[in-house]
Parts: sequence; structure tokens; C-alpha cells
Amino acid sequence: MQTTNTLLPKSRLQIDFELPPERLTRSIEDAARLLGRQHRIAGFRPGKAPRAVVERVLGTPTLLEEAVDNLVQAALREASVDQGFVALTSPVVEVTQAEEGKPFVFKATVQVRPEVKLGDFEGFKFEPEVAAVDETMVEKVVDELRENEAHLEPLDGRGAKAGDYLIIGYVGTRDGVAFPGGSSERMPLILGEGNLIPGFEENLAGAAKGDDREFDVIFPDSYQEESLRGQKAHFKVTVKEVRAKVLPEANDEFARSVGKFAGLDELKTELRKRLEANALDRARHDFADKIIEYAVANATIDVPDILVDQEVEVIRDEMRSAMARQGISEEAYLKVVGKTEAEMQEELRPQAEKRAKSLLAVSEIASVKGVEVSDAEIEAEVMQARSRYATDRSLVQYFESERGRNYIRSSIRRSRTVEQLVDEWLAAHPDAPRLAHVEETERSSAVDAPVASVPEA
Repeated sequence: MQTTNTLLPKSRLQIDFELPPERLTRSIEDAARLLGRQHRIAGFRPGKAPRAVVERVLGTPTLLEEAVDNLVQAALREASVDQGFVALTSPVVEVTQAEEGKPFVFKATVQVRPEVKLGDFEGFKFEPEVAAVDETMVEKVVDELRENEAHLEPLDGRGAKAGDYLIIGYVGTRDGVAFPGGSSERMPLILGEGNLIPGFEENLAGAAKGDDREFDVIFPDSYQEESLRGQKAHFKVTVKEVRAKVLPEANDEFARSVGKFAGLDELKTELRKRLEANALDRARHDFADKIIEYAVANATIDVPDILVDQEVEVIRDEMRSAMARQGISEEAYLKVVGKTEAEMQEELRPQAEKRAKSLLAVSEIASVKGVEVSDAEIEAEVMQARSRYATDRSLVQYFESERGRNYIRSSIRRSRTVEQLVDEWLAAHPDAPRLAHVEETERSSAVDAPVASVPEA
């Protein structure tokens, strides 16, 4: 088999094939046996009819088409193994000569993993930047803990203000007629958070338990119910409860209530330690991100459209998961932001292309650095997936599959490569802040991450 390769733009590879005549003859004979088993040929057992009989019954074009398809696929597999390329899409095939007794000639155009030409990825001049932890940050965390321990008390002596908790009943009407979804017997709200239509909460400022208030508001043009957009509605509201949030004092008693601390000073000391550890962790992650950005900026990568398309879908999957946790569907989100699915996908493409380039660059650096992942590590991750997703059989089957195991290997390999780049820089700069290695903290599992689409080499 003779092949000639031509690299086309956007990482497409054109391969011109020329196979000796006997390869086509053998393929035709194999096709005759296969079709003979698949079709009933009078007077012969399945697969036993001679080629001439099969050809007479089914027709020469049918037999030749089967033979050519089989031969093309076989030739492409051989070329893939011999040349080491991975096709990302099905090939586009053009057969130029398929005549028995003559060489079999065809060309195939396949989308392959793009070539990554690394530039400098280690000679950067920037350093890790660790955010300082001051007393204000410690006090902020103390206040957050106080918020978590707060309780509600009936309001006495003043009207409701921002931050107070109200229970209201209301009826909304348009032209004196109630409209669907415009009333409630008991609805809780936190005054000032702006969760209701603009102007509604402002009319409840200063209200006390038992107060009745009437007012008009205009629904915004972006309101989810189309029939109410821009419309004026009249509301009658009864304030049924008003409560204020009361925070515990920041003292020794409070410190003992939130943990095993002798007092407030010991609590603050522990909080400072945690904030400083978090600052080091963020600094390491930010530093790693900057290293990859530097490597990508100095690399030459012609990202094919198919990889960008796949990464767009990965980002959309991540968005869907995040929205689902908030009870929002993608359809509802698109309606609120006023975009079509096609417009959203187009907006995501620059981010997707950037992510695809980063994944490809890190994969190439991993090859240069000789970063490897053992089969035992892969199996450990698969075992973790079986435990973590015991109720989701389809997801477990994905991680157990060859594709899933390849994803796990790629994910660990990329993460390990980035960590190695950081550690090598730290080793060469002993005066730099000691950023904790990922293995000194709780390393995330490869089966936690969204499934990326860029393949490994």
C-alpha cells in the first residue's frame, strides 16, 4: 500500500492511497462471502454460494460497493496505526479507481489532532502573588459566622427596614381584575434584596405588623411572563409578620459556641491560619493558570473547528449543571437573557477555543516532560467512580469504558503536568513563598471533573 499525505488547514489530513489490484480482488471475494451469509441464496447454505452466484443474484454494484467500503476502512486503519494519527471525525472519501485488475485508488480527508508547536513555557518572569491577610478579613469571617448563628425576633419600636424578614399577603389586579400568579396568602421576603418586581419592596419600607398598603407598580420589559411586560398592576398588601435578624455578640461565649475554642482570640487565630492557607492555595492556582497562559501565548496551535464545537458543548453542560442546581432550565435562562441557542453558542466560542488551546498545550508539555499515569492509578479512579456514582449506572459504565479510562488518564496527566511546572519553578526559586503542593492538600478526583473533549496524543 502506497500513501501520500498532504496537511490541509485547520488540522485536516488528506491521504492519497494506492493499493495493489489483488487487495480489491480479495475484498470482493470477502464481500461475496459476507453478503452470501446475510442473504438467502437459493440452493446454497448461508455463506457457501460462489462469488459468481452472489454477484448474479445481488448485482455487481452491490458487491463492489460492499468491497470498496470494507477496503477503505481497512486501509484507513492500517494508515492510522502506521502513521500514528487519530481521526477526530469520520473521513470524507473519494474513490477515483475501483476496477478489478487495476490498482485501487482513493483519497480520504480526515480531521486529526492538531500539531502543537511549543515555544517557551518555562522562561517566564512573573512570580506567585500571595494576598496578604489582615485583621479586617478576619473580622469579616467572624461576622459571617455571627450571621450563621443569628436568630429572628419580632420587631418592636420601629418600622421595617432593609434586612428585615417579612411575611405578607397580597392581591394584584389589572383594571380591577386579579391575574394568575398575582396573589399569595403568605409570602416570605427579606426587605431590600430586590427579589420582587422593581418598586414593590420600596412600598413596604417602614411597615409594621398588621399594616395594609396599596400601590401601583409597572412590570419590567424583561419580565418572564410576556403578557405582563410593561403593564401596570395594583397591589393590596397586608403585612402579617415583621422580624429582625439579631446577631450574637462577638465574645468568648460566641467563640465557644462555634467550635472548641477557649475564647474569641483563639477563634480569630484559627481563622487567620485558614485564611492564610487559602491565600497560598489561591496563589498556587493563579500562578499555574498564568504559566499555562504563557505557554499557550508562545505556542503555535491551529485549533480545528470540531474541537471548538466539542468544547462549546462541554461549557454548555457545565452551565446546565450549574443552572439545574438553582432550579433553572437552559430554556428559561435563554428566555430571560433574550438570546437564541445559536447566539449563545456563538458567544461561547472564544472561551471554548481558549480552553481547547490550553488543553492541547498542556498535553504537549506532558509529552515533553515525560509525564505518565499508571494503570493502577486509572483503576483507583474507576473504583472511586463506582462508589461515588453507585446510583448512576450509565455514568459508571462511561468511566469503566475505554473512552472513560482515557479521559481519566488525560485529566490526571494534565493536572500532574501543571503541578510539575509549578514545583520545578519553586525548586529553582527557594526564596519564593512555599505554595503547598496539590498532594499536600485534598486533591480532587478525575471523576469529579466535567468530561473534556480534547483528546490526548
